[in-house]
Amino acid sequence: MPELPEIHAMVADLAARLDGRTVDRFQALSFAAMKTFDPPATAVSGEVVRGVSRHGKYLDLEVGDLHLVMHLALLGWIRWREDPPPPPSRLGKGPVAARLVLDDGSGLDITEFGTKKRLAIWIVRDPAEVPGIARLGPDPLDPAFTLETFAQILAGASRAQIKGVLRSQSLIAGIGNAYSDEILHTAKMSPFKPASMSADETSRLFTALQSTLRGAIARADGLSASELKKEKKSGLQVHGRTGLPCPVCGDTVRQVIFADSTFQYCPTCQTGGKPLADRVLSRLLK
Repeated sequence: MPELPEIHAMVADLAARLDGRTVDRFQALSFAAMKTFDPPATAVSGEVVRGVSRHGKYLDLEVGDLHLVMHLALLGWIRWREDPPPPPSRLGKGPVAARLVLDDGSGLDITEFGTKKRLAIWIVRDPAEVPGIARLGPDPLDPAFTLETFAQILAGASRAQIKGVLRSQSLIAGIGNAYSDEILHTAKMSPFKPASMSADETSRLFTALQSTLRGAIARADGLSASELKKEKKSGLQVHGRTGLPCPVCGDTVRQVIFADSTFQYCPTCQTGGKPLADRVLSRLLK
């Protein structure tokens, strides 16, 4: 799933391609992906793209007075086309969920592979009309997101496990499974550690959060959307690296499997050398 650093890079890439361009049409090829019907998709035809921004993991294209908002979910992505699109496959079939076509025929294909269709698209007058955006917590890249802000978030979720706190979009916007693994590895903390922690631990985790996200953004700077997946994978130290040596200490990276996701960690760096039990109700390790 693209997370804050990848969406941040997509915003820069798409802004350079779309700002000031006129939309010919927007085509929804998957009824399941479209979450709104008023305004209709035809409302963006003939309008000029006024800006590209993000809200956590949500992409926001401002088209005229409307906002074309999308959440790429687990297997969604953006593909830029220089040439006019080919005729679409049968409605609802194939990976292309929607198309934005500009007045010269170039534009975006919004794709989703896999059988679990979770990609979502809205056309709204205000981004706050999207339920997920309305519930978002503060953005960790916002200058107002200080150590004190972070400490207050942890204090309010003191009984929760820190892995879940970092991933909760209503608490902190934009961090998902991969970067929460990376942040905790950098901070040398167990994913199961309670969010209630000392001031020194809070400061260490805050520093790891900022350095991990900003480092990923720096690596993605200037890359197109097509290059971001490869860059993200190459920059990860533990996430998705089960069975490989930890680049910090050389221990074997391990994983915990949940019903619908997995996470990775290094026992030596994060849990005092103790492997975590591979089940949801694993005992908390501090």
